[in-house]
Amino acid sequence: MADIKHYRELLKTKALSCTELTEAFLSAAEKENPELNAYISITKDAALKTAAEVDAKIARGEELGPLEGIPVVIKDNICTKGIRTTCASRMLENYVPFYDATVWELLNAQGAVLIGKGNMDEFAMGSTNETSYFGRAKNPHNYDYVAGGSSGGVAAAVAGKLAAFGIGTDTGGSIRQPASFCGVYGLKPTYGAVSRYGIVAHASSFDQAGVLANSAEDTALVFDAISKRDERDMTSVGSKVSSYENLGRSIKGLKIGIASEDLVASDEEVNAAVENAKEIFKSLGAEIVEIKLPFIKDCLPVYYILACAEASSNLGKFDGVRYGYHAEDYDDVWDMMSRTRSEGFGDEVKRRIILGTYVLSSGYFDAYYKKAQRLRASITKEFDKILDTCDMILAPTVPITPLKAGAQMSPVDLYRTDICTCAVNIVGLPSMSVPAGFTENDLPVGVQLIGGRFKEDVILNAAYAFEKATEGRYIKSLEMGCGI
Repeated sequence: MADIKHYRELLKTKALSCTELTEAFLSAAEKENPELNAYISITKDAALKTAAEVDAKIARGEELGPLEGIPVVIKDNICTKGIRTTCASRMLENYVPFYDATVWELLNAQGAVLIGKGNMDEFAMGSTNETSYFGRAKNPHNYDYVAGGSSGGVAAAVAGKLAAFGIGTDTGGSIRQPASFCGVYGLKPTYGAVSRYGIVAHASSFDQAGVLANSAEDTALVFDAISKRDERDMTSVGSKVSSYENLGRSIKGLKIGIASEDLVASDEEVNAAVENAKEIFKSLGAEIVEIKLPFIKDCLPVYYILACAEASSNLGKFDGVRYGYHAEDYDDVWDMMSRTRSEGFGDEVKRRIILGTYVLSSGYFDAYYKKAQRLRASITKEFDKILDTCDMILAPTVPITPLKAGAQMSPVDLYRTDICTCAVNIVGLPSMSVPAGFTENDLPVGVQLIGGRFKEDVILNAAYAFEKATEGRYIKSLEMGCGI
């Protein structure tokens, strides 16, 4: 699988121009996307404009930055000035922002080439990409299977070689779960490491932008580029350590916690991948520590109570008055807002708004929301205690292997697939999914590395060591996309 280093070398040696590289990715996207549906919008004009600027810089003999000229896909809930940002919803089908999100502002300033906006579950609510108003993104390994959610389009584009790397968002597993299903790396950083400014909010105290890429090295490189403090986001602190520069350190003596009793996947192929990863880490000199996570059973209800409560508040602004979808037939202003929201939101979004409004309502606030907040504080303390005894935790990314499209799982059963990922969003820790195996029908399986607060360098270095030890055999190069 070609990585960022490969494309940088091609540009540096003038083996091909940035325009030629960009045209190759655009051509692949235009060819594959009608079926794969990884992109909601392909930004051809913007991509070629940036490529021409990079070529001019090369012609002047100037040195290129680490991500300059490199094709990227960005999730469609990240604002891009002058480029449609839909959140995969009818509500924002034609919304064009007048400003850039900080994460795109940083990449744009570094000369990254935007190929397009990635498909997603509507307003980042879903685990299969099937709630998208524009239809689901398909898994590039097998189109009969889902790409995962909610950043499914970004994961599919990166795995299908329609972009060199991608930026997604993770509220309860929305980067890591599709990364696992599509066989790529997916990093959800520490809460506050990457600015949330300009990202359409799902649940503000959980949301975090992160990276999807084809190697641990690429993931570290991109994370360093976007983890900057931003005064426009009061929770932003950035990262003070370069994860990229710390790659390649020995992991001998690294203490890895495994909760074999409390966090076991329902699918044996997933458990086998975790067990295999454990043995590989042991062979590299890591120390395996048995840990207990008895509170893990509380994480799903805590997450869905709090995330839905925040979503119901955040999505209150979409009422048809200021911008976005506007109902045509109505009796008065209240009827207009009711019809706008009924017609503009999909079923899953409405389900979560109703649940969130319920737990915030008079008579239920103390019983649900307030209790969930207290539990959140307790879970955070317990995680901090565990990470005082080990350097990171190894766990399944998703308890099941990739789902077939149209599996007709109940909403509650789908919510249960977040059991392994939502805990770190509750406590704000960094975590990444690492490709670690394949199913009998050749679909990817990922394992999850969870680190201490602002210890992205630790889990990225461990992922890098795992990748080198396995010689990248869990990264499958597909016969599609850009062939360069």
